[in-house]
Amino acid sequence: MIDILEHINAVQREVSRTGETVTVLMRRSYRAEPAEVWDALTDPERMRRWFMPVSGDLKIGGSFQLEGNAGGEILECDPPKRFKVTFGGPTSLLELRLLPGADASTELELEHSMSEAPAPGGSGALWVGPGWDGGLLGLALYVTGELPADADPVEMANSPEVVDYNEQSVRAWIEAIRASGTTSEDDLLSAAKISLSQYAPDAEL
Repeated sequence: MIDILEHINAVQREVSRTGETVTVLMRRSYRAEPAEVWDALTDPERMRRWFMPVSGDLKIGGSFQLEGNAGGEILECDPPKRFKVTFGGPTSLLELRLLPGADASTELELEHSMSEAPAPGGSGALWVGPGWDGGLLGLALYVTGELPADADPVEMANSPEVVDYNEQSVRAWIEAIRASGTTSEDDLLSAAKISLSQYAPDAEL
């Protein structure tokens, strides 16, 4: 069983806006050393275990494609510290940074900036934040050995337990956006309803 609130509270979420660019920043600690977390994030055979299959020319200047999801170009890579890619289009930039933590742990930062956000102001974070929450959850279960060897990430993502997690994620992002002051309450609630319909269809505001 997943301790939903423990995993929700393990993530720090921030939303900011500069002009038309909206940035989502997430931080989470992992009980594994940076080299191990880096390998789980970049090895295609390991990625399919907790995230989804990836293909492409996985080096600087190359491109990648997540099966059934977004693709992009690899802009920067400094193992095992950071990488930066486009994600779904040239105006959508994703950067992951890994820092050594206490007791052989890793502090991971995920930053996703969009200059053409799909919703007004910071409410665009609701299109990507809950999805990244799901990814960070899968990574946590994988690096701690809690993910069964025969687990199917797609089936897991559709399980009632993870859908409940998704609902709490959307609600956490609503509060992060509200705290950021980057959009109106009306636009926030409108985006939140759409986000819930995608990530937790039976939930209501």
